[in-house]
Amino acid sequence: MNIEIVELGSLPLAGFDPVLPPGVADLVHEAESVGRRSLAGRRIWNVNSTAQGGGVAEMLGPLLAYARGQIKASHMTSGEFTTFVSALFMLFEPVKRLAGIHNIFQQALGASQKVFEYLDRDQHVKEKPGAIKLARFEKSIHFDNVSFRYPSVPDGFMLDSIQLEVQRGQVVALVGSSGAGKTTLANLVPRFYDATGGAVLIDGRDIRDLRLASLRDKISIVAQDTFLFNDTVAANIGYGLRHATPEQVHEAARNAMAEEFILQLPQGYDTIIGERGTKLSGGQRQRLAIARALLKNAPILILDEATSHLDTESERLVQKALQNLMEHRTVIVIAHRLSTVRRADKIVVLDQGRIAETGSHDELIAHGGIYQRLHDLQFLEADA
Repeated sequence: MNIEIVELGSLPLAGFDPVLPPGVADLVHEAESVGRRSLAGRRIWNVNSTAQGGGVAEMLGPLLAYARGQIKASHMTSGEFTTFVSALFMLFEPVKRLAGIHNIFQQALGASQKVFEYLDRDQHVKEKPGAIKLARFEKSIHFDNVSFRYPSVPDGFMLDSIQLEVQRGQVVALVGSSGAGKTTLANLVPRFYDATGGAVLIDGRDIRDLRLASLRDKISIVAQDTFLFNDTVAANIGYGLRHATPEQVHEAARNAMAEEFILQLPQGYDTIIGERGTKLSGGQRQRLAIARALLKNAPILILDEATSHLDTESERLVQKALQNLMEHRTVIVIAHRLSTVRRADKIVVLDQGRIAETGSHDELIAHGGIYQRLHDLQFLEADA
């Protein structure tokens, strides 16, 4: 077998213009834009530093020559000259700091420009004029022939002809391989995206006809990557319900199996947990997110890989907390671990954006399709 080794210097990189997918192309463009702004800021910093250093060097030569002449003529003593130079350098320090502040402003300007670009972008999901308020959730969530494709990939459907009904009080599990469309399907319910075909109906009403605030008020989400603020434990739990009392926060924490570790923290409920909860373990962060959802007490619950990447002990505690959270609610569960969805009322198997199988755990195992294959693979790996 002949292997040809090509040096990078011999490649015609200057004329290389790869065709990138739309999403990747946007990321590359943004990275290049950030890189240009960073280089511009660094260039300003270097110019200021060089100018300051050069100014000092140019000033010192004539100053030393002048001082030498003054000292020889006995118009100035060496002590007076040393005092004068020291005062001059002390005066130079504030000037240097002012230049540093200018550089900081330049960096902040570059960063804020990107922030304002995001804020000024048109929202894909907009509330219709005259949208009605969803007072309560009573019957079902219905995916009526739903199709969806991401705006950045207009030629490829992520979901295609989804027909699914989730009755009030049901636990419905979405399973399938990575990229099958599970999270995308769940994200259509709170209108993080709008379906490009068909409609998502709640109690027979198209969710695009509902007020966004009233729709999302009926939904709680516990995701794999929980978002916590650099604030106290109590404030992070209380974020689920405006004007929540301390008693309500404590009760939610107890039901989420979280109070035991909270009371062991240095300041208990008043402990600052760091940006995104960095001072807590993965299981502790998940239980705080569950406590927040319990406090909100929304009738619709979406669990997106809520127990993935946890150790066995943490997973057991989180599972107990999830059982408390799922009581008397309509639940959409997304899970790779099939052991977590055995008790679901309905299991929906997605494959390449379509519903491939639907049924209970026992029915799908007996059917011998995709679900059984995924089940066997996971349990064979566990036994190995």
